[in-house]
Amino acid sequence: MESHNQGCLLLHGFTGGPYEVIPLARHLEQSLGLQCRIPVLPGHDQDLAMLGGVTFHDWLDSASREAQRLMNDCESVDLIGFSMGGLLAACLANRFPVRRLVLLNAAAIYISPLRLVAYTASRLLIRDWANLRRAKNVPPQATVEFLKLARLAKSRELPRIHVPTLIVQGAQDPIVHPRSGRYIYKRLKGERELRMFPQSRHMICLDREAPELFAVVERFLTSP
Repeated sequence: MESHNQGCLLLHGFTGGPYEVIPLARHLEQSLGLQCRIPVLPGHDQDLAMLGGVTFHDWLDSASREAQRLMNDCESVDLIGFSMGGLLAACLANRFPVRRLVLLNAAAIYISPLRLVAYTASRLLIRDWANLRRAKNVPPQATVEFLKLARLAKSRELPRIHVPTLIVQGAQDPIVHPRSGRYIYKRLKGERELRMFPQSRHMICLDREAPELFAVVERFLTSP
C-alpha cells in the first residue's frame, strides 16, 4: 500500500485524546504505509470543563469533516474508533464510503458498575490522582451527550452497517462491559469478526496485548 492511496481515520474516546490510539496509528503507518489522522474531538483538551458546552452533534460533525478531508486526499479510507470513538466511527460508516471499520472497546454497553469500582480502587492504590481529578472535572452535561450518542448508535446506526467490520473487546475492561463486543456483533448485518483479548483492559492500544492487537488489525485491513 502507498500512503497517498490509503487513509485511516482514528477516533479517540470520551474525555480522552489521540494518545489512546497513537501506538496503533504508528504501527499502521510503518507497516502498511497508511496515511493516519487522529483528530482531537471538540472539548477534549487539557481543560475538560470545556466539554460542558459541546454536544454529540459537535463530535459527529468534527469527525465527519475529518473523514471528508481524508476522502479527498486518499483513494480509500478505513475507520478505527476506540470507546466513544467507536460509536462515532459506526455513524461515519453509514455516511461515507469507507472500506473497512474497526471498533476497539466500542462503548455500546458503557459501564459495568462492579468493574468501574474495581478500576477506581486500582487507581487509588497506585495513587493515580491525576486521572481521578481529570474524571471529576467532566461536566455532567457531557455525560448526557455521550449517552445520547450511544442511544443513536445502538438504535439507528449499528443495524445499518454493512461494511466489513472488526470488533475488538478487552475481557478485563472496567469501563466498557465485555458484553459490548458481542452485542455489537449481533447488531451488525454485514461481514464482521469479533476478537476478544483476555488480558486487556480499557486502554487496549496501551495494554499488554497491544502487539497482538496491532497484528490482528493489520491482518484485517490487508485481507482480501
